[in-house]
Amino acid sequence: MSLTHFSIRSHLDVVVQIALSSIRVQSRYRGWLLLDIVMPMFIAAIPILLGQAIAGPSAAANFQAHTGTTNYVAYLLIGSNVFMIVASALWHLGFWLRREQQTGTLEALYLVPTSRMWILVGQSAATMGRSILNFVVAFSLGCLVFRVNPLQGDILLALAFLAVGIIPLYGVSLLYGALVLKLKEANSLINLAQWVVSFMTGIYFPVTVFPPLLRAVALLFPPTWMTNGTRAALLGVGWFFQTWYRDLAVLATFAVIAPLLGYGVFLGTERGMMRNEGVGQF
Repeated sequence: MSLTHFSIRSHLDVVVQIALSSIRVQSRYRGWLLLDIVMPMFIAAIPILLGQAIAGPSAAANFQAHTGTTNYVAYLLIGSNVFMIVASALWHLGFWLRREQQTGTLEALYLVPTSRMWILVGQSAATMGRSILNFVVAFSLGCLVFRVNPLQGDILLALAFLAVGIIPLYGVSLLYGALVLKLKEANSLINLAQWVVSFMTGIYFPVTVFPPLLRAVALLFPPTWMTNGTRAALLGVGWFFQTWYRDLAVLATFAVIAPLLGYGVFLGTERGMMRNEGVGQF
């Protein structure tokens, strides 16, 4: 019993050690660390420069008519940075699982005397911290390059939407992880998923322009609320439910439901593989 009894402290030790291990692996690929910072700026630069070239001085006025703000540069930078947060959550968890499959170490994780929930929490915690740090640095750098003041609006409220919104995002990533386990594929899935995500979250435009059915689907996706909440806090584009605390309450509800749903599906997929297919057939 002494070998299998875990306290809160021992669970936290597992989370910390898994997170540190993930950070060590990620730190070896310094080019990817740099790419995560500069990529949002390039994603946002295409529509920014295109709008300036086509609309010219009237670009800001035209943008305000549809979004409620003239600051289209910050609007697009926020969208591109949230897109990178979502993509990182899917990429890192999905490729971690696929790497464990291919190297034959996934089976060893099934033998450790702790719940896999803590292993997944530790793996996600490292990516979560890195994503928020990258958002702050990349957004500030993009504002500097495009000569926009990043210190505007309610910064603390924007960070609150990011912090709360990133929790259900990792619930969604567990659903993606279940697909990786089942289909034994990561590259093609993420290539498809990331562009669906960019469309549904409205990184270039508000989701209010969608037809009613598509808009309802977009509002069931937690990053949509995180994106709009961050934009509303910094740029005043308006809330889905008129006030910030209602939107934040919806996002907090997702933060409870999405991880439970994602973990449940993930465990169900694992049990199905163990019972019917075996975990070693990768």
